[in-house]
Amino acid sequence: MNTAMNRRTFVRALPGLTVLAAPRTRSAQETDGAAAGLPAITLLKPQTEGGKSVLAALQERRTVRNIRPDNLPPQVLSNLLWAAFGVNRERGAFGKPGRTAASASNSQEIDLYVVLPEGVYRYEAAPHRLAPVIAGDFRGRAGRGAAATAPVNIFFVADLTRYDQGPGQPDRRIGDAEVQKGYYYVATGLIAANIYLFAASQGLAAWFHNCNREAAAGDFKLRPEQRVLYAQTVGYPA
Repeated sequence: MNTAMNRRTFVRALPGLTVLAAPRTRSAQETDGAAAGLPAITLLKPQTEGGKSVLAALQERRTVRNIRPDNLPPQVLSNLLWAAFGVNRERGAFGKPGRTAASASNSQEIDLYVVLPEGVYRYEAAPHRLAPVIAGDFRGRAGRGAAATAPVNIFFVADLTRYDQGPGQPDRRIGDAEVQKGYYYVATGLIAANIYLFAASQGLAAWFHNCNREAAAGDFKLRPEQRVLYAQTVGYPA
């Protein structure tokens, strides 16, 4: 490996990047969470340099199921979520910001529901914050073993309303349920791979697995158009 390749880190800085959050209204999920005493979390500015190189992270990438319950520092949590599916450029395809993981026609149909010991949050990438969903410890919805006690469980939730079927959509079959299924499973895999590589670059443990989909959908107050797919557990290796 040459010297230039060694300097390529998993996350790279984009000089002068400014993320502009569009005006938005508070969702029912956010309102309910706030009413339950669960405040929103404004994440620290993500660090976009550091860690091991891409090739070193690939060498270290593995599933680690033994995870300590120790909380991740706020900066590490911020970096993790940005690496997973954060905004890395103001302008991407189809008039939307670009993200760290690709999606079909930049649909960005996957929401990350972040389950911490104190409650469930939805990751909002543009303002880079966690919006409250519901207070309480729901880590058990991610599965047994370390998933139920780990500091972070990320649930992948597909929102089928994100598929634009307007005249500017190049894929005329994007409204087909089977086509959508292929897209949101691929999108989930791309985000999960980002999480695995970030964990490897930082010496963290990561574990992608099934979850209690029906219970999680009810607890998270999801709409009929939303689908709980999988979960990924992150923390320090035991």
